[in-house]
Amino acid sequence: MKLSTLLKYNDIVIQCHDNPDADALASGYALYWYLEKNGKKPRFIYRGHSQVQKSNLMIMIDTLSIPVSYEDEFDEKPELLVTVDCQYGEKNVTRTAAENIAMIDHHQSQRESGKMVEIRGNIGSCSTVIWDMIREEGFDVNEDKKLATAMYYGLYTDTNRFSEMSHPLDRDMVDNLVINKSVITVMSNSNITLRELKITGRAIMGYEYFYDDRYMLISVEKCDPNILGVISDFAMETAGVNVCIAYYTSPAEIKYSVRSCVKEVHADELAAFLAEGIGGGGGHLTKAGGTIRPDRLMESIGGRLDENDVNEKQLEKVTSEHFKNKLKLYYESYEIIYARTAEIDKTGMKLYEKLPQELGVVKLTDVFPAGSMAGIRTLEGDIDIVVTDELYLMIGIEGEVYPIKEEKLMKSYRLLDKKYDRSFEYSPSIRNSVTGEVKKVMEYSHACISTGISRIYARPLTRKVKLFTAWDEDKYYSGNTDDYIAVREDDDHDIYVIRGRLFNQLYVEITQ
Repeated sequence: MKLSTLLKYNDIVIQCHDNPDADALASGYALYWYLEKNGKKPRFIYRGHSQVQKSNLMIMIDTLSIPVSYEDEFDEKPELLVTVDCQYGEKNVTRTAAENIAMIDHHQSQRESGKMVEIRGNIGSCSTVIWDMIREEGFDVNEDKKLATAMYYGLYTDTNRFSEMSHPLDRDMVDNLVINKSVITVMSNSNITLRELKITGRAIMGYEYFYDDRYMLISVEKCDPNILGVISDFAMETAGVNVCIAYYTSPAEIKYSVRSCVKEVHADELAAFLAEGIGGGGGHLTKAGGTIRPDRLMESIGGRLDENDVNEKQLEKVTSEHFKNKLKLYYESYEIIYARTAEIDKTGMKLYEKLPQELGVVKLTDVFPAGSMAGIRTLEGDIDIVVTDELYLMIGIEGEVYPIKEEKLMKSYRLLDKKYDRSFEYSPSIRNSVTGEVKKVMEYSHACISTGISRIYARPLTRKVKLFTAWDEDKYYSGNTDDYIAVREDDDHDIYVIRGRLFNQLYVEITQ
């Protein structure tokens, strides 16, 4: 959906979910701003049983001049109702009658897309979704510093101070917004109430610790999701705790926070694994989080959640067992390979040659001077490198990127006299870590094609692996049982994972 689709209506009401959080207020504010920019006179409301009372939100509304009003009763029937940070008909938003309904959200949904539905379940905040939509319409929210500050805070709080931020679009918004940092500081330091301080203490006292795998599981009373991050951060200060999961259950959602201090466990991967098929999770290597839908959790064990008669103790028990079972499975399901020291047994591995597949390559000194610290942003995450004369960046057929040295590049590929012209879900970018300058990788790319000299030994994986490559010993690459483990014929320590869905497009077996 494009925001301009909404402009054919005049009587427009924006509604966020009941008991709104910072992201709901910020995303509603952003849509209000866009509509006003286009000559409309929208109204921004929230409903439900109670008005906003949290200190940080009251400061946010007042200091950033958010034009929202609480409507206990709302008998009007506007021409258009737009729900933000929620979905019409869900139980967290009081139903408001309207002639036409539009929805903008970032939570998971089983709803089909439509002309006036924009739901991006992999984005960290609804503020990010609307920021991107506004940007596509040619507007810049930095024209209003209060609005930019609100949107920043919306993402900041919905991703637990950016620790659970996983999508590159979220990071792009953070880099782009011009904000009032002092207001962010004031709101951030007014986030915990005395009641929540007590909740934190009681939760930590009731921890469960699992010695074999050194992880801690903490059940918390229903609270602001940010408190989960506070609790898990505190728990990670404990000697012997490598991983911590703090969570709460409610009939509407199960929220959890994940922390890891060891390179062998990526918090974002674990967060996604815990919610696989029943919710969503993501974040950073050390800090992440997620949400599980209680109804889907109950269905996964053959039960059913009766929203009108929820047995909260039963739900808590089911949730606890779910986390324990998933964690046991997680730790048992993979092996770790350190490429710099590993020696792959090639017995039973077949020899393959790279097909003449057109790929992209960027000489990094064409983008930034040698010696520059740079961060490469992709859909799969950020890669930090130092630009050198002999370092290049390969761009795969799905936009995946990886560094390659000139000697190996020239041995395996032939450069073509043309640009590498492909479009991806998210086009990789490169950022100078010192100056903050951002450039699109594709603008500097050249096409290249395999020479056929590049050969690998490969076999399908029989179990999951975590591979620490020779060029990045701090971050592993995950391989699943539908992927391949590969090692270059001429370098026993150049080991990597190739996605199963891409393997036959990239390689052909060499038959004797």
